[in-house]
Amino acid sequence: MDAMDVSRAFQERPRLPGRSPANWCPNDKTVLANEQVVDGKCERCGAEVIRKLITQWMFRITAYADELLKDLEVLDWPERTKTMQRNWIGRSEGAEITFKININQAESAREIKVFTTRPDTIFGATYLVLAPEHPLLKILEPRIGNINDVLAYVTASSKKTEIERTSLEKEKTGVRLEGIMATNPATGKEIPVWISDYVLGHYGTGAIMAVPAHDQRDFEFAKKFDLPIVWVIKGIEPGMGKESEDIWQEFIGDKAYTASGWMVNSGKFSKMASEDAYPAMLKWMEEAGWGAPKITYKLHDWIVSRQRYWGAPIPMIHCKKCGIVPVPEKDLPVLLPEVDDYTPPGDGKSPLARSDKFIRVKCPKCGGDVERETDTMDTFVDSSWYFLRYTDPHNNEKFAAPEKLKKWMPVDLYIGGPEHSVMHLLYARFFVKALADMGHVTFREPFKALRHQGIILGPDGEKMSKSRGNVIDPDDLVKNFGADTVRLYLCFMANTNRAVPGILAASMA
Repeated sequence: MDAMDVSRAFQERPRLPGRSPANWCPNDKTVLANEQVVDGKCERCGAEVIRKLITQWMFRITAYADELLKDLEVLDWPERTKTMQRNWIGRSEGAEITFKININQAESAREIKVFTTRPDTIFGATYLVLAPEHPLLKILEPRIGNINDVLAYVTASSKKTEIERTSLEKEKTGVRLEGIMATNPATGKEIPVWISDYVLGHYGTGAIMAVPAHDQRDFEFAKKFDLPIVWVIKGIEPGMGKESEDIWQEFIGDKAYTASGWMVNSGKFSKMASEDAYPAMLKWMEEAGWGAPKITYKLHDWIVSRQRYWGAPIPMIHCKKCGIVPVPEKDLPVLLPEVDDYTPPGDGKSPLARSDKFIRVKCPKCGGDVERETDTMDTFVDSSWYFLRYTDPHNNEKFAAPEKLKKWMPVDLYIGGPEHSVMHLLYARFFVKALADMGHVTFREPFKALRHQGIILGPDGEKMSKSRGNVIDPDDLVKNFGADTVRLYLCFMANTNRAVPGILAASMA
């Protein structure tokens, strides 16, 4: 990417720095991706990882969520990979519903907004759940009777990864906010408010209405804490017609009832088929002023900040007078300075913060003394466009000439590992779409066809890697059989897409 493209990309497509929760290793003193956290610990050093609010730069990948979903349909990719990307983006249609709470404070603190994919079950909402990082907790703090218990739970939750918190096998935990009650707008009844880490702050509104009769996680939570379970959808006796009211059956068991059926205990909507009740109830909520249709996503904006030395410096300048200013094109690229200490200082900044020569610059707008951004970019930023550079690698004016891009792109067949299904492959698609909107490329998908190659496993059955210490040294094999023979053997050990134990190769000896 040439100089102008870097600054334009940061101006037009990302969000400005914002405080966002991230996995933080207190030993390595840097942010970790979810994939680098194993059982709540840093994959590299084994330190217990915490969730920490850090000021970070983000790319607004969420602006492309719908297009990223839609365009999967035209790609010749493995269906499993497409499904992984669909689930990662996590598009959900439903409603945003407002619950009033029983305190006399500023208007913004007198309500809780929830997102639900099942507005038709509103009459069965018997409690609300806030994510531990929900900002309303700070506002309500003086009014929560058991605030010490709540804060202790928030701290404990900060040490868990998103994957750990949302695991279906995980035992449900939570704390009730004593002294805080909400009103179910459909029934007029007061219901309790809890916090629990199975609710995520970045998904929807960071709060849910819990309908334990018809959601399995809510059901398990309600069973554990002895909360009311109100059935508002009844199943249909197999083989019987829907028109017979006397065949409604209560679903009683050890799990929630999530199928369709007939509405019960739902006011004027009772006796309607649940499929018909959904749009009717949504319209009713909208007319009443406390609900509205909404689409939300599990995907959140891509955090590109890293607090490491190795990486492309983020080309931004912080000026107290002019605000955040892109580094001028004539001063790009921003090169890494030489430093004596490459270890992160631990204050949320990268080692570049120690270099006064690097930090101290003049503002390109007002000429005043300012500081340069010290975070570096996630390495996935580099791997999100390298294939474009391959078309014109010696061009010193642009990342690639238009005629070269037209000749070679998009890639006809891309071969890569399945471990990149929702990281590199998704980011590369986003990059191409953003570059197309800026007029730099004329296509919107980078790889027309995709095939995954398998990986060689270590003796322990895990992916062979230096960090796991399970690498089989090929030098003895090469010495005995020659490099070409070893290469050929590796190529024909198994089908291309299979994972193969590396011990098979070692057995040659």
